[in-house]
Amino acid sequence: VPERPALRNTDYAFEMAISNIRYGEGVTKEIGMDLQNLGARKVCLMTDKNLSQLPPVNAVLDSLARYGINFQMYDNVRVEPTDQSFLDAIEFAKKGEFDAYVAVGGGSVIDTCKAANLYAASPASDFLDYVNAPIGKGKPVTVPLKPLIAVPTTTGTGSETTGVAIFDFKELKVKTGIASRAIKPTLGIIDPLHTLSMPERIVANSGFDVLCHSLESYTALPYNMRSPCPSNPINRPAYQGSNPISDVWALHALRIVAKYLKRAVRNPEDLEARANMHLASAFAGIGFGNAGVHLCHGMSYPISGLVKTYKPKDYNVDHSLVPHGLSVVLTSPAVFAFTAQVHPERHLEAAEILGADIRTARIKDAGFILADTLRKFLFDLNVDDGLAAIGYSKADIPALVKGTLPQERVTKLSPRSQTEEDLSALFEASMKLY
Repeated sequence: VPERPALRNTDYAFEMAISNIRYGEGVTKEIGMDLQNLGARKVCLMTDKNLSQLPPVNAVLDSLARYGINFQMYDNVRVEPTDQSFLDAIEFAKKGEFDAYVAVGGGSVIDTCKAANLYAASPASDFLDYVNAPIGKGKPVTVPLKPLIAVPTTTGTGSETTGVAIFDFKELKVKTGIASRAIKPTLGIIDPLHTLSMPERIVANSGFDVLCHSLESYTALPYNMRSPCPSNPINRPAYQGSNPISDVWALHALRIVAKYLKRAVRNPEDLEARANMHLASAFAGIGFGNAGVHLCHGMSYPISGLVKTYKPKDYNVDHSLVPHGLSVVLTSPAVFAFTAQVHPERHLEAAEILGADIRTARIKDAGFILADTLRKFLFDLNVDDGLAAIGYSKADIPALVKGTLPQERVTKLSPRSQTEEDLSALFEASMKLY
């Protein structure tokens, strides 16, 4: 590590870590051969109850049968997982003694499978050992994991490319997670045919996740301003701050969202739009999986965790739920109006990609221009009118702020630091959007 003045212990390097990616219509049929090539003798297949009846899982089952792969299926993954749902899946994985994993589903399924693989490989570890600080101990992963093949069925989380697994920690009513390059899938199989079984609101909400992954990673604190500089490369975080490679992926994903998200939502038969959003999800995953996200995601975790009675359209679930992409995007106009005073030119560039005319724009107005552009985008896609529309009021703001404070892993990547008063103002500004 280079010698540097003691006052400024910031990082001087960044790393790129992504899963292998395979893309193509119908490519799921190759998964049985992949497992054969890995020499897998006992495979754990994870999915959720809804998906277990749908074409993506059937396509995987057909391939496993064709190539004689011995597997056990766990279809009890919870949409928006909790610490308990992770523990249930971990127990299944430990008992099964599997030598490979396959996750078929959205981010909930892929993240659950990552956690199951990790703790089955490290059976003596306490659950909080690998959970992000300050909620857990945030220990580095040094045990070898089994191969994991991820088959995403939504177009949002990019979880097939990243070393992050997110869950609701029920006791504290906050979302947190595990972040380590070691848990990223071995292979992500991106088959656009799977997107055709997605209902309209799931396409919209997962698309908002791609939108915010792109915007947040592009506007995040630059990697060489993040501190502390790790004393050992194993301690360099997965989320490192914006960097020249992540920037390329973030901007490219944002352009695809601008061009295709509305089409993908409005027409379930539009394979071109849905296939492009499926790729955009992976592209944004490559970007944010190495740069990180900041305030929209940090504030989204209590919005999901403190949900009261909200049940979204098109989600077949038996519990109250704020879909992850919705919880992230509802604060985006307020957040980017707040962060734009740092790197305003990046905020203005993002607004232009999303359709704003910036020819006569003043640089100091970048935040308001991006916020207005986002509001129009959300209005066009029938998004609920702010946090009030999903059951929150001003009385909930202290609890929402309290739930954001432990999310240091992402909030400290905001280009502009924030106080509790700032967070309160951002939640208040997000109560109503239009």
